[in-house]
Amino acid sequence: MADTAAAQGPITHARVLRIAGPIVLANISVPILGAVDTGVVGQLGEAAPIGAVGIGSVILTAIYWMFGFLRMGTTGLTSQAHGAGRTGEVAALLTRALIIAAAGGVALVALQWPIFAGAFMLAPTSDAVEELARAYMTIRIWSAPAMIATFGITGWLIALERTRAVLALQLWMNGLNAALSVWFVLGLGWGVEGVALATFLAEWSGLAMGLWLCRAALRKPAATDWPRVFEPEALKRMGTVNGHILQRSFMLEGIVVSFLFVGARFGDVTLAANQVLLQFLHFTGYALDGFAFAAEALVGQAVGARARARLRQAAILASLWGLMITALMALAFWFAGGWIIDIMTTSPEVRSAARSYLVWMALAPLLGLSAWMLDGIFIGATRTRDMRDMMAVSLVIYILAVLALIPLLGNHGLWVALLISYVARGLTLGARYPALERAAA
Repeated sequence: MADTAAAQGPITHARVLRIAGPIVLANISVPILGAVDTGVVGQLGEAAPIGAVGIGSVILTAIYWMFGFLRMGTTGLTSQAHGAGRTGEVAALLTRALIIAAAGGVALVALQWPIFAGAFMLAPTSDAVEELARAYMTIRIWSAPAMIATFGITGWLIALERTRAVLALQLWMNGLNAALSVWFVLGLGWGVEGVALATFLAEWSGLAMGLWLCRAALRKPAATDWPRVFEPEALKRMGTVNGHILQRSFMLEGIVVSFLFVGARFGDVTLAANQVLLQFLHFTGYALDGFAFAAEALVGQAVGARARARLRQAAILASLWGLMITALMALAFWFAGGWIIDIMTTSPEVRSAARSYLVWMALAPLLGLSAWMLDGIFIGATRTRDMRDMMAVSLVIYILAVLALIPLLGNHGLWVALLISYVARGLTLGARYPALERAAA
């Protein structure tokens, strides 16, 4: 476990890069996996399998990311405990996260049928897409406990600046997943079910590796000191922080899921094109998350040490690096977007449809920068009430944009509304940043 002296060391460009570099590499592997899955089923030459994997993975990702509070809340709370030198609480927080993950994962497995039924009541897909998506989700849901636990482990490692361990974990999971997907689908001909089985096996193997990476902390007495683990004040604070993030996640995932569901109304080809283009947003988000996660760890440590100047320095340095990354990605999407689309699908109809919306992919990194970076800053400071409230404002703005723009612009209007939601989130959180700094002092 990193020591407190390291947590209180100077915040420099080099330190930000040491934290963010491995995270950027780890997170880029996630959308690469999504592109591999999309590309593998895209080689089948039909729109329905692409749409099925897309909508099935979006539904499950939305469900799992309802538990994304575990990653974010664990990072904020652990980094603050680490910055304050409370090593026993750092170990206890890991145990609490694993207990929550186990309970949540078992609940999802038990409730899978009503969850799926509700999801498809909201998703007006074709019969072919729905049948394949159900087969995909029925396999993947059984790895829910492992996936949610990995959120908690990842958040805990980030808080301690152990980002090389996060990189190793993500590369193992995503590399295994991609290799098995290619083998199962193209080698064995298992289709959509093969993609799902590959993910199932990779997620359980990822949990095993994550526990191994945290073995030193799990052996500490504080990790199994049950009165400490279930200490009422600590549980109350964790519940409050996680509760706000959960509410915020419901609203954020409502935007993401509604985007795909509304897009499905334009037909299977447009649904498939939107799924291909969402990989561009995933690339952007995961690349920026590297610097947002650096902000989480460093801001959280500064809050724990009650060091306002360090907090501001962490926010500024991480955001500067985020700006450079987004500028490079915007250029890459503008000049190489068509080539990327061609790699991910062989369907001429899907290629043509995706190209017509490529301009929005070039704008997305720049328009989403402030939202992604401020999320990291507010998570580190555990200012989760502000995150929830500003997300509610952004959701209302997104809904109004959808209602106003889709009748005028069709699927283009849907993409514009999504980008407007990013801008709204960044502006509203930015308005709350001065209060965050005052509270840290």
